[in-house]
Amino acid sequence: MDWHRWHKKYDIPDSPIAQRLKIVQQHIRVALDKCPPGPLRIVSVCAGQGRDLLDVLAEHPRGSAAQALLIDLDERNTSRIKKRALSLGLSQIHTVTGDASLIDHYDGMAPAHLVLLCGLFGNITDEDIQNTVSTCSQLCRTDGAVIWTRNRNVPDKVPLVCEWFEAHDFEREWLSDDDPHYGVGTHRFRGCPHPIVYGTRMFTFVGSEILSRQHSISGSENEKSLQY
Repeated sequence: MDWHRWHKKYDIPDSPIAQRLKIVQQHIRVALDKCPPGPLRIVSVCAGQGRDLLDVLAEHPRGSAAQALLIDLDERNTSRIKKRALSLGLSQIHTVTGDASLIDHYDGMAPAHLVLLCGLFGNITDEDIQNTVSTCSQLCRTDGAVIWTRNRNVPDKVPLVCEWFEAHDFEREWLSDDDPHYGVGTHRFRGCPHPIVYGTRMFTFVGSEILSRQHSISGSENEKSLQY
């Protein structure tokens, strides 16, 4: 998958991913409204081109107070983040071109007031979603927010993602309606942040296409087993 080219889908008006982007941006604004006075820290895991965050920071009253770390593996994406941030006058944006699953990258920015996990959960295994959710206690400060997304392909894992967050002291603040294409959620951390455990890997990025094929193969094998 060419993840740089993939982002062109955002430019298609009324596409599901463009609609999802608007919802995520709306709830980033809400999260910023609820942040306490003073400097803010934001981290974006697998940030892509930063489309969800940068424009919001540029127009929001709290945007100038926010230090943001955006991590993505594709250098073309992080280059676009830098150019866009510069054009918007956002000098407090930091990027890392590297593996966003490595917790060490977040040292100095965690625990953050806002953690973005957008476009990630549909590209990793269920086990790694659970692992990432549990690791959010290292990324998120008390009363900080996590905004996440997940497609609603069959089987729909959005209800499970909510359960996994809520099992780790995250309180559900908002969840999108049952749109057939995507789910967007905000969970707020009510626990105490854990120290960063250096060397921790939160997930392995598999890709939605590979996961879909694996699910299809698994489903076919289960159907065969029922026939014999």
